[in-house]
Amino acid sequence: MAHCRHLTRMSDPRPVLFFDSGVGGLSVLAAARARLPLMPIVYAADSAGFPYGTKSEAEIAVRVPTLLGRLAERYRPRLIVIACNTASTIALAGVRAALDLPVVGTVPAIKPAAEASLTRAIGVLGTEATVRQAYVDNLAAQFAADCLVLRHGSADLVAAAEAKLRGEPVDPARYAAALAGLLDQPGGAEIDTVVLACTHFPLVQPELAATAPRPLGFVDGSAGIARRIAYLTLGQAWPDAPPEGIAVFTRLGPTEAALALALARHGLTRIEAL
Repeated sequence: MAHCRHLTRMSDPRPVLFFDSGVGGLSVLAAARARLPLMPIVYAADSAGFPYGTKSEAEIAVRVPTLLGRLAERYRPRLIVIACNTASTIALAGVRAALDLPVVGTVPAIKPAAEASLTRAIGVLGTEATVRQAYVDNLAAQFAADCLVLRHGSADLVAAAEAKLRGEPVDPARYAAALAGLLDQPGGAEIDTVVLACTHFPLVQPELAATAPRPLGFVDGSAGIARRIAYLTLGQAWPDAPPEGIAVFTRLGPTEAALALALARHGLTRIEAL
């Protein structure tokens, strides 16, 4: 009987679709792949709209649901992960209203940072668009009410992470400057834990740690997102072997082509344009 049940269990090729403005979502993808190695993957980067962190809320709120609608129609995913803090804090509700499938968002890991902090002072390092959101105010009030919570938005750190993945040299002073935006604020000397509130930033965590003026703890939400994907797909079938991963860009040019090696390291060996 068990053998018959095994024979009737069909392989399910539907992918999990990860979405970001650039390649920051690879930090989330890596955690998810480690937990679900047979997961079919489509990684979508809105390279034509990159970066999101300097755009208006109104633009992101319209652009993200529209793009994800097109991507869902083409790739028929079982689940979508918005692997971008900026897009999640602004457009998650709109995407969920527009699409009839599970959507997982990415939000700043303020709760685990507050749990880890001994000095009760934490920094939130993200994009300009993310750190000014009321969503972040609410997370701080709910989970870090007894902490000093300082924020800094850095567009340059996003660009540095993209450059690193293209294999380009990056001046360490750029990492130090991003941290200084947090640590040089009044009260910043007390910070012991930094929330990496942009999915690009875990990709350069070693560089941030190396240029920090003192030891700091860094936290991000990738492990929690991986657990959420596993929960939402519990009991679903996967292919028998990991299929070829697809990376899709809204603009495909030399800059995107230069990411091919980094994408391949994450199992994304096929590159397409939307």
